[in-house]
Amino acid sequence: MSASDPQQPIPAGPWKEIASNFLKIGAMAYGGPAIMGIMQAELQEKRQWLGKERFMEGLALVNMLPGAGATQLGIFLGHARGGWWGGLLAGLCFVLPAFFIMLVLTAAYATFGGSPLMRGALYGLGPVVLGIFAVAVYRLGKNTIAGPAQILIALAAAVAAATSPVGIAMLLALAGGIGLSLFHSRKLGGVVLLALIAAWLLSLVVQPGLVATTTAADGAPASLLDIGIFFLKVGAFTFGGGLSMIAFVQEQVVNQLQWLTPREFVDGLALGQFTPGPILMVAAYVGYKVAGFAGAAMGAAAIFLPSFILMLSILPVFDRVRKLMWMKAALKGIGPAVIGVLAVSLTQMAPYAVPDGFAMAIFAATLLVLLAWRIGAIKIMLGGAVTGILRDRLA
Repeated sequence: MSASDPQQPIPAGPWKEIASNFLKIGAMAYGGPAIMGIMQAELQEKRQWLGKERFMEGLALVNMLPGAGATQLGIFLGHARGGWWGGLLAGLCFVLPAFFIMLVLTAAYATFGGSPLMRGALYGLGPVVLGIFAVAVYRLGKNTIAGPAQILIALAAAVAAATSPVGIAMLLALAGGIGLSLFHSRKLGGVVLLALIAAWLLSLVVQPGLVATTTAADGAPASLLDIGIFFLKVGAFTFGGGLSMIAFVQEQVVNQLQWLTPREFVDGLALGQFTPGPILMVAAYVGYKVAGFAGAAMGAAAIFLPSFILMLSILPVFDRVRKLMWMKAALKGIGPAVIGVLAVSLTQMAPYAVPDGFAMAIFAATLLVLLAWRIGAIKIMLGGAVTGILRDRLA
């Protein structure tokens, strides 16, 4: 039986395994890029659902698509383990814990405010998830970057991601064109690179006009349909992962649509930091503030729906296309670029995850434990949370 065949049932074992692992990750893992590292440690490294090369292909794919990257990677891993239905189950089990936790925290926050216990746990979790992410980038890079050309691609991608206005999707597409040139056909690669550069230049002219057509507010109270349409657009057309999508949502719901005040949106971001799983669950908070429980359900469903549709439509085709020679060459360029982009994400997260010397000690201990012993990422995260709570109580 083919793992990607949506018509065939899969054994109960993979169903239960997919559901239990993604419910656990969705309920306990924090930080979008770091969650990807946790998925790598738990599902690729520990449980061997797929090889490192295949995992890198999944990372490359989700970074080139709009929408929620961590959720899309979860769908990819579920698909690798249990086919089309496995991908659907993985995505649902990953996002549902965050949805219910966000609802509970929204109600509790209105009554009690920020909990010291939660602040201490998040303090300890920050350096742990950063360490898990760092080790994942190191292990993936060691298996992906195999020669001087790929080292240069990784370095160039890191510099471009950190300093240039080129978006991540376009950056990885350009790396794929370079891979075509170096490892398959210079002529084909050159044509692809010229077409991509022309498309990027055109997008600089066209994109401001497209954004302007979607940001006008008429001052009328928002309906469930308004909430759904807005978050569908965000999930379907916003590139760059959760943080860039959050920045766009803030601009729209505060400045343009005026659904929330700046203070209300900051409170939502605080709850988003307390909530495990995808940070885009802030959409549930926005929906709740605008239209109550129904608005929360609409906001969460709408912002993640495009990711489910994209991944579950693409993956059966991707499984076949990835075996073609030209695609393998492109992926040899995209893989190192993904490592470069992830390294930049790592450095951008560091100041927030490791704010002081004690957090640095937790980070160093996490690196030591992960590199020296095969201890599950979830156990290390629990240890970090407990350490943060104890530090907060003893301070």
